[in-house]
Amino acid sequence: MKKGQIYEGMVEHVSFPNKCVVAVEGEEKKVIVKNALEGQKVQFRLSKARKGKCEGNLLEVLEPSPIELTGEEIPCQHFGACGGCTYQHLSYENQLALKEKQIKELLAPVIEAAGTDFDAIFEGVMASPKQFAYRNKMEFSFGDTCKDGDLALGMHKRGSFYDIVTVSDCQIVDEDFRKILTASLAYFASKNISYFHKNTHEGYLRHLLVRKAAKTGEILVDLVTTTQLQRPDEAFCNADGTPDMVAIAFHHAEARIKGEYIHEEVLLEGFVKTLTALELDGTIAGILHTHNDSVADVVKDEGTDILYGVGYFYEELLGLRFQISPFSFFQTNSLGAEVLYDVARNYVGELDAANGEGAVVYDLYSGTGTIAQILAPVAKKVIGVEIVEEAVEAAKENAALNGLCNCEFLAGDVLKVLDDITEKPDFIVLDPPRDGIHPKALEKIIDYGVDRMVYISCKPTSLARDLEVLQARGYQVDRVRCVDMFPATVHVETVVLLSRKDK
Repeated sequence: MKKGQIYEGMVEHVSFPNKCVVAVEGEEKKVIVKNALEGQKVQFRLSKARKGKCEGNLLEVLEPSPIELTGEEIPCQHFGACGGCTYQHLSYENQLALKEKQIKELLAPVIEAAGTDFDAIFEGVMASPKQFAYRNKMEFSFGDTCKDGDLALGMHKRGSFYDIVTVSDCQIVDEDFRKILTASLAYFASKNISYFHKNTHEGYLRHLLVRKAAKTGEILVDLVTTTQLQRPDEAFCNADGTPDMVAIAFHHAEARIKGEYIHEEVLLEGFVKTLTALELDGTIAGILHTHNDSVADVVKDEGTDILYGVGYFYEELLGLRFQISPFSFFQTNSLGAEVLYDVARNYVGELDAANGEGAVVYDLYSGTGTIAQILAPVAKKVIGVEIVEEAVEAAKENAALNGLCNCEFLAGDVLKVLDDITEKPDFIVLDPPRDGIHPKALEKIIDYGVDRMVYISCKPTSLARDLEVLQARGYQVDRVRCVDMFPATVHVETVVLLSRKDK
């Protein structure tokens, strides 16, 4: 097989995450192709062929899979063009079955190698309470659908770094998100406002961040732009570099005559009026404006102003109340998060320490402290450790908001902070980022020798690696349950209960 050549083959298997194994007739080597389904016949271009590994880029589905939805059966009209979802063309039942199969393939060999029957402890995949309109946060990007095309606002086109698909009918958010997206796009398009071009680093509009609470219905909107409307162009500067105010005023007046609102303050006032005039199911708590002049294609806060209302909103989980800002980490599926944390709380069970005075709990990689606050009422003390300082401050504020006095949150790397904590844990909860736990940090965690711990994972491949170490160091897996927090995507959360074998 030669790189750059086009081949056809059948998809034999799909491994996590979205790795589709394709068999080509007459060829011994299998090819990994993304964005396909088991049972499809596909056409692909070979992109890599080295060290015994072959990868290809999907060009066309020649024959559908027997389990695949087609045509009008697919719930989202943007699926295929938009890169946001992977499995909109699968029924939800088949999505869950696929994720369960992938979890078993990854975890069963690891757990059974340690002498535990995986089928006896695996409790399946719990569905998200909502298959559609489940997301409470979206980061939409400004751009164009093709080079020099009309202004677009939405998600990146599948496989493209530049092109944007206007997802005005996106099904993983509710109608309020869609109304805000459509109104924002129409407003800025009518004013001929340019978007930030990744190559030239010129342009104003970058992202539109929308967050909505599932329980309170409060909405926060954040427009992310460059500061280029604030900075006078070189053409409007004097020889010494100072702004030529006469030239700038004339330029603004000319722009107004053309119907182009170049003056940023006026432009943003119009934006606020556009959004506040919408008829929404929820209530807009705040409209913000964030500056970001970074060349990286990320949402970065280089200063945020409140244009309307306040700079936060409230969400509720399992009887607790949380204040959330534009950049706060919070699970993007609020109702799904309740299911996930309820599973974790159930796995934790009773928390009385051996001395009967109540347990000290470590919540490592604690984020905004959601798990810590859920466990606080049944613990003597909960100590959360999180590397993101903003998340730590949010955790402290939310604990105070919920009247919890036995939570302590520390900012820093778990690997280093553990050395500074004098109180030893009776129970440990682990909720690490996608890459899992640093090997040295994992060794320190194991050395505490707690009887039981709960590991919450957002990436099963990282979980499998860490379980090998935990089992080799004396822990056994007692229970495993997954929660589908992200329908139509490849992702799944996994909760594991471990205990010491010698206890």
